[in-house]
Parts: sequence; C-alpha cells; structure tokens
Amino acid sequence: MQVVTLGPAGTYSHRAARAVADDVEFRESVSAIVDAVADGSFDRGVVPIENSIEGSVTESLDALANSKVSVTKEIVTPIRHALLAQGPDFDVVASHSQALAQCRTYLEENYPSVRLEAVASTARGVERAREDSSIAGIGHPDNATGADGDDLEIIAEDIQDRSSNATRFLVVAPESARSDAGGKTSLVVYPNANYPGLLLELLEAFAERDINLSRIESRPSGNRLGDYLFHIDADAGLYEERMQGALDEVEGIARNGWVRVLGSYDTQHVLY
Repeated sequence: MQVVTLGPAGTYSHRAARAVADDVEFRESVSAIVDAVADGSFDRGVVPIENSIEGSVTESLDALANSKVSVTKEIVTPIRHALLAQGPDFDVVASHSQALAQCRTYLEENYPSVRLEAVASTARGVERAREDSSIAGIGHPDNATGADGDDLEIIAEDIQDRSSNATRFLVVAPESARSDAGGKTSLVVYPNANYPGLLLELLEAFAERDINLSRIESRPSGNRLGDYLFHIDADAGLYEERMQGALDEVEGIARNGWVRVLGSYDTQHVLY
C-alpha cells in the first residue's frame, strides 16, 4: 500500500503515516494529498484534521468537502515540539503555522524579537535551519539528527504551550473504500438554506437518537457570503440503525443541498 502525506520526511504527518504503511511519499499541501488519493495515484493519504491547542485544520476540512473520498481511520498522536538550530543565536523561527501557534507563549516569552515565518511543514522549517544559521526550526527532537552528520542543537524541548498537545490525523481513501464499520462517523452537510432553527434541526436529528457529536464546525461554502456547510463527527457507526435514522433525517433537511458521508472508522493511538 502506498501512502501520501505532508513532506518532507520527518514531519508529524510522516510519523502518523508510518502507522498506515512503510511506503510513504510526500506532497506540499493537504489539497494535493487529497487530490492524489481521489484520482487513484495513491491508496491512502494521511492529513492533519485537528489539534488539541489550535483546533481544526481548515485546509483539510475544505479539501474533504470538495473531493469524493472517504475516511477509513483516525490516528491520534501526542505532539512534542523542540526548538532546533545550529546555535543559540538566530533571527527567524520557521515552522508550520500550526506549530508556531502551538508554541506561541514560549516564543513570546523567550524570543519576543525573533521573526516568525510560516512554511509548508515542520520538517521544512528544520531544513531551513540546517541551511541557514540565522534560522531556527520547530520539530520533534528526533529531527535534530541529520542524515549527513549535519546535526542541529536542541535549544529547548517540549516548548508547546500545553503538555497535553496532540493532533488527530485522518486516513483518506478512495470513495469506494468507505466503510460502515467503526465507532465514529464523519460527514459534511451543505443545507443550501438559511432559516431560524436550521442548525437546531440538524443537531436534534442526532440528539433525539442519543448520538453524541464530538465535533461540529461550519465552513464557508464558497458559493456566496454567509452561506455555510457543516462538518460533523458523530460517535456512532453507519452500521447502527440510529445512525442511519439520523442520516435520513439530515438528508431530508439538506434536500436543497447535499450530504457527503465520509464513512465510519476507528481510532488508533500512536505514541512516539
């Protein structure tokens, strides 16, 4: 099985992808990963969907809403951030925007005058640090070791704002791989409507069947200002009658729009 995820090698996405398969290739954006799975270039893709500090990854939400793919598993892993550089003096900290945000308090307290630069991934920021002594990166402590002996100094470890920092990744598959089995179901709902009580109706479809929603989030539909779609994670599998009943009701509410069922899946916890 071939898996594609955010590169280069050494990203947290890469670490999560290795729990799916050993054969991992890389792309520079989440949308490119989802597209590569949708067009059959790869069997699976691994994308970050939510962080315990910074919340949802909007690029992933939008890519899932805009592509015909399924979700077959979620991988949850703790995130340990370290500040890596050639030495203690640097002018820039380069990393993924999520990593920079997850370490905001540490950076503001210890490096208030250093410029922050968002790059495609944590590993890309570490690469920048290897190339330029004026740049530090944020990544897993293991990223300090270089392939050619170009090791970086670990300036500080566990610099994330909360020790409980963890990220949830989704394993994306072709639409044909969608499963009804699993303890959680993800779907995207576009009602193509706006009236008092619309969101309440959607929520009641699950509440009346005793289905917990672990996440619901709105995103702009892109069709017009003030028009939204909803990403929903429900703690029930599609194989359950109550989930099928809720889905039937939601599809009725969204009869002028659409409902994309990404599938049911289980959770795998991966520790590093």
